Amino acid sequence: MKINKLLVGLLTSVTLVVGSAQAAELSIVSGDTGNGLAFLRSQLDKFEADTGHTVTVVPMPSSTSDQFGQYRLWLAAGNTDIDVYQTDVIWAPQLADQFLDLTEAAKDVVGDHFPSIIESQTVDGKLVALPAFTDAPALFYRTDLLEKYSKPVPTTWAEMEATAKEIMDAERAAGNSEMWGFVFQGNAYEGLTCDALEWVMSNGGGQIIEADGTISINNEQAAAAIDRAAGWIGTISPEGNLAYQEEESRGVWQLGNAVFHRNWPYAYALGNGDDSAVKGKFDVAPLPAGDGEGARSAATLGGWNVAVSKYTPDPEAAIELALFLSSTEVQKERAINQSNLPTIESLYDDADVLAASPFMANWKEIFQNAVPRPSAPTKVKYNEVSSMFWSAVHNTLSGNGTAAENLELLEADLADLKGDAW
Repeated sequence: MKINKLLVGLLTSVTLVVGSAQAAELSIVSGDTGNGLAFLRSQLDKFEADTGHTVTVVPMPSSTSDQFGQYRLWLAAGNTDIDVYQTDVIWAPQLADQFLDLTEAAKDVVGDHFPSIIESQTVDGKLVALPAFTDAPALFYRTDLLEKYSKPVPTTWAEMEATAKEIMDAERAAGNSEMWGFVFQGNAYEGLTCDALEWVMSNGGGQIIEADGTISINNEQAAAAIDRAAGWIGTISPEGNLAYQEEESRGVWQLGNAVFHRNWPYAYALGNGDDSAVKGKFDVAPLPAGDGEGARSAATLGGWNVAVSKYTPDPEAAIELALFLSSTEVQKERAINQSNLPTIESLYDDADVLAASPFMANWKEIFQNAVPRPSAPTKVKYNEVSSMFWSAVHNTLSGNGTAAENLELLEADLADLKGDAW
């Protein structure tokens, strides 16, 4: 009897030792906006229950520019504290050398994702991140107000501007002094690069730097698009819009104080939350087109991915976490609860997803109009390119020079940065 008890005790202790040796303590960074952090934690709790690993979330600023700066510092220092990074779609070429190649680990699931998104995360044949969700912004509009004033959904920026002004003025005359026509992301950061690329591209002004590396931003159609946006500040958009990122603009919109709003899909589910003043009173449409030659709707391609640091002490567990966060199950939950667009094609036909987020059918057209930022042609210099661009645009929006003047200076700075080649 004693021997049996002793054996059981020894086996139990061996099992515990083996179990603890297999269980990893992981860390993941997150700069999620809205209720994204709570959603991430809920998924990590499932992962912990399934695997026995523990995962700590290291919070990051919501500004993607600030996140990228911190990532670069940590990775350059060979930081072993962070195992998994959440990465913007544009960062793959710049951080590829610091991440593990996930090609082999993901070989059985990679075919489930949109090929273009897998391609965006593949650098020199190395899959450096797995897609978690894709993103393209839309024009959010107040269905109740457009109906009240018998206005159609605008398809051009000129129409949007005129409708925004008319409804804003009428609502203010009726006593709503807080009403604005249009809110967007006007702060000097990566978000402004996204907004301004849409204005420029939609007006036939190109993509800042073209796929072949040509600097194209200094042209009349680009200047006209940015000057038009500068005219919104203080008229249909508040002066404070110059400091808005996603969450500040969403705050104004969700309180019911804007006719139109430019934002990413995450704002849809939040706008229909029980605490929202616009619940059931809005819809989305493709962003407006400009009026220059080649004008079209344009939406900056966004999206987030999960990458594994090459400095992680627990590569197997970290890869396991990356595969989990990019899986069909988690992407489905994201689509239903967070209104994030899946990168897994089959989920667009999933009955549960479409029942919870019927608007996703609208996003197919928006996604077809998606325009990539020039990270591929500019490679490791993209962050500086973007910073120069958003600074030139912010100067124009702030009244510091015309778009033509600021784009001429920008072209010269970009040419210096490029040198002989990107």
